[in-house]
Amino acid sequence: MRNPLADKVVEIKPSGIRKFFDIVSEMPDAISLGVGEPDFDTPWHIRDEGIYSLEKGRTFYTSNAGLKELREEICRYLKRRQGVKYDPQKEVLITVGGSEGIDAALRAMLNPGEEVLIPQPSYVSYEPCTVLAGGVPVVIELKAENEFRLTAEELEEAITEKTKILILPFPNNPTGAIMERKDLEEIAKVIEKHDLFVISDEIYSELTYKEKHVSIVEIPGMQERTILINGFSKAYAMTGWRLGYACGPKAIIEQMTKIHQFAIMCAPTTSQYAAVEALRNGDDDVAEMREAYNQRRRYLMHAFKEMGLECFEPFGAFYVFPCIKEFGMTSDEFATRFLEEEKVAVVPGTAFGDCGEGFLRISYAYSLENLKVAIEKLANFVEKLRKEN
Repeated sequence: MRNPLADKVVEIKPSGIRKFFDIVSEMPDAISLGVGEPDFDTPWHIRDEGIYSLEKGRTFYTSNAGLKELREEICRYLKRRQGVKYDPQKEVLITVGGSEGIDAALRAMLNPGEEVLIPQPSYVSYEPCTVLAGGVPVVIELKAENEFRLTAEELEEAITEKTKILILPFPNNPTGAIMERKDLEEIAKVIEKHDLFVISDEIYSELTYKEKHVSIVEIPGMQERTILINGFSKAYAMTGWRLGYACGPKAIIEQMTKIHQFAIMCAPTTSQYAAVEALRNGDDDVAEMREAYNQRRRYLMHAFKEMGLECFEPFGAFYVFPCIKEFGMTSDEFATRFLEEEKVAVVPGTAFGDCGEGFLRISYAYSLENLKVAIEKLANFVEKLRKEN
């Protein structure tokens, strides 16, 4: 029998996050700080709108691009948050989570062999989605001394004649890094100089703690070059509703919608009605959850300082990325021993790219009570390792 599998799929490594998640699922007493999922329930008024849509029998397909009402609400949201205008009829696509938006954008834009610049450490799907779309991923290694921000110099050095797309993963998973307006303005100059396009993954845009999130589409000349990806999973605690959206130039969104049409048909109808309610009346919920995350963030930074564990201060998302290089272990070795000896799961930094070696991702999308127990165990583990050395 001939090989039934595609070589490029077989060669893609499975997610490094899932490895530890699968292990901890079989350890009843373990605490997991590994998965980036809010511990809050979806706010009741949002759930209620989803229930109401079912009671009213709204179980039909929507248009391929999504409910008109939701697309209009997204445009209002982006106008008040980022000060940018989109046409809800031609420049917005409702997707099955932000992840589908990333995949569809890459497939719609890439010809075989064209290069995609991927700053790392970053979300695990960018590289495989680039490969599946026929593109060539080119990694830009972000540095702790730059607070894991992308600099114009780093971008310039990575560009070749085959470069077409830059992925901007900010606020960043796993580091919690952000890009401020001045950073984006410098990046924008390089993008225009080399006639590049941008896929800006802004799923954590509502979860920033230093200042209001700035999108690259706010920078003059960038909106027409950018596919903005966002969704409802993180800000509104709607992970299981699987709903996201992509906004961008009509020509690109049209082709993304074609891919979506044949692969998906439309995003879940119930989720779309719930999302309308989230955008209209969810600001207070987001502010409440953001304050809770910020409290946990400050607690972790203080705890790391107390135990002498080096960690730059993150100002976005709900992750910290402490450095464990002093212990002379790989990230995977540290995470494995920590799980086996203290029954706490964290994610090795290498799950987000080779340059994540020497770091761990710890999610604070968990209750403060669980965090306190886990961090006490981490302090004990760190003390034990220092005595071993």
